[in-house]
Amino acid sequence: MDRNSKKAWLYLLPSLILLGLFLVYPLIDVFVYSFEECFNFASQTYEGVGLYNYLYVLHDPYFLQAVENTFVLVIITVPVSTGLALLISTGLSSIQPLRNLFQTVYFLPYVTNTLAVGLVFMVLFQKTEYTDGLINLVIQLFGGESIDFINGPHWAKMFVLCFYTVWVVMPFKILVLTSALASVNPDYYKAARVDGTSRTRIFFRITLPMISPMLVYLVITGFIGAFKAYSDAVALFGTDLNAAGMNTIVGYVYDMLYGDSGGYPSYASAAAIILFVIVLTITCINLLVTRKQVRE
Repeated sequence: MDRNSKKAWLYLLPSLILLGLFLVYPLIDVFVYSFEECFNFASQTYEGVGLYNYLYVLHDPYFLQAVENTFVLVIITVPVSTGLALLISTGLSSIQPLRNLFQTVYFLPYVTNTLAVGLVFMVLFQKTEYTDGLINLVIQLFGGESIDFINGPHWAKMFVLCFYTVWVVMPFKILVLTSALASVNPDYYKAARVDGTSRTRIFFRITLPMISPMLVYLVITGFIGAFKAYSDAVALFGTDLNAAGMNTIVGYVYDMLYGDSGGYPSYASAAAIILFVIVLTITCINLLVTRKQVRE
């Protein structure tokens, strides 16, 4: 090892130590806990070592409901938020008047407190003894029947959660895609217009390939973020997500640690490892599928 390599490792040493303490060690610790059967904080004992925790979690109806909710949230919100962000970013990049104002308006949900936005959504969607909520008033205006989106059927709750999630995550995607569109060399567009290429063809043949790395980044981080959803559901449905039928995998992990049925890090660790495997698998699949579509 030459002198420069030693210096490089020396510069990296503080970061490697922090990664080891706050990333590698906790991951190993969680993995170990997940195999210690029925370990709990109170007694600091466990009944054995094996796969019982995983079997318990995989047969727990609360966990299965959380998995279903999380997958529905991921499948709906990631493509919808990315598509809307791409559409809005393209529109913003093609206008000059009031562009900065529009960018600020679209970015506001990202810097607004999550729980505050959730409270606003509750006011919009929740039926009470005094009012049906603004959304229901609009539905009734067009001849429809009011729906209790917060305490009603499961599909209505999922609709509100997906709507809320898209609203919260879309501003960041707009910011990233607007920057990506601004970095595209305008000479490509000028050459295409000289050849008489239509706007649609320019978009699909020039714009999309040029910003494809950012799109792949947003899709992958979007999947990871959606799988980690928890605070969004709490903001809308309160802390007892199991009773509302709106728990997520991260919420299930939290409940096993600190909820009414908490104090069992072995079950929480098993659920966390399952989540880690799911996210890792989907991320690898995304990378393999999109690798050939990303412009080198």
